[in-house]
Amino acid sequence: MPFGLIWPGNSRRYQRVRIVDMPRTIEIKTPSRLHFGMFSFGRSDVRQFGGVGVMIDRPGVQLRIAPAAKFTATGPMQQRTTAVVDRLSNCWQLATPPACQIEILNSPPEHAGLGTGTQLELAITAGLNAFRGGGLLSAEQLAQFSGRGARSAIGTYGFLLGGLLVESGKLPGEVLSPLEQRLVLPEGWRFVVLVLPGVGLAGEAERRAFGSLPSVPPEVTVSLREEVATQLLPAALDRQFDRFSESLYRFNREAGMCFAASQGGPYASRQITDLIEKLRSEGVRGVGQTSWGPSVFALVQNEAVAQETLGRLSRSLPPDATCLITRPANAGAIINIIEM
Repeated sequence: MPFGLIWPGNSRRYQRVRIVDMPRTIEIKTPSRLHFGMFSFGRSDVRQFGGVGVMIDRPGVQLRIAPAAKFTATGPMQQRTTAVVDRLSNCWQLATPPACQIEILNSPPEHAGLGTGTQLELAITAGLNAFRGGGLLSAEQLAQFSGRGARSAIGTYGFLLGGLLVESGKLPGEVLSPLEQRLVLPEGWRFVVLVLPGVGLAGEAERRAFGSLPSVPPEVTVSLREEVATQLLPAALDRQFDRFSESLYRFNREAGMCFAASQGGPYASRQITDLIEKLRSEGVRGVGQTSWGPSVFALVQNEAVAQETLGRLSRSLPPDATCLITRPANAGAIINIIEM
């Protein structure tokens, strides 16, 4: 019989999954993530990293976990899927991986600034736990089991809750940075997301970059936090589109300057810089780079403006660029549990 479980925006409303020994199929759809910037890194006297991001409805990760004679992975990112299952099997002290087939039905490009790896690994972690009859996992459990959240916690909280998220940053020994704020953005707002050719830093290259970057000066951290506290969040609460857009651009650019030693400026390439300047010159104010790029986001008032903006841009973008329109995702991942 079908048993649907939706993870809403308030974790206190979560329902427990019944722990029963019977076959079940798990279907999961996650949001994607835009990361706007970090507060601090490279210093030992304050919380490290922290920052701001938002979850978006598309493109998202979709997967299915079904009973099988033994573990198999199909679809894109099979090697990464197998590595996650091996990690979980060790964490859960299983003699062999769970007897299931994990089929990746939809997966955005990796290392494009959309948080694809985090959403995939959290979906596998939560899905396999439900497949085995376990209850819902907390953000800390998800991070611990999956190995995510070493720096940013936006994707982990976003997987559970959706919305506009602010996280505090980590102290030594913490599994996951504390969640500071979560707000809902207006459903009518739209993000035009432009995935340009290339890949952003990830894995060992990202670790080396953080190891070589100069630390964020205290006054910059104060400035970034003031921008969020006095402009970005109040504008979101009051649904002030223009004020929110300008604040988003300022925060993203200032946070990006902290990576200038690696990127050469606030953005990862000349192409990204030119695209952001073009959008700003045409009146699109809330524009920036997500994470290390190469994806660029542009916030617009509604679907009609989004279609118009995308139409203008599509004529001047490289042929291998990917463009999409998406709304804010104000809820987390959706898990459907189908008991056989």
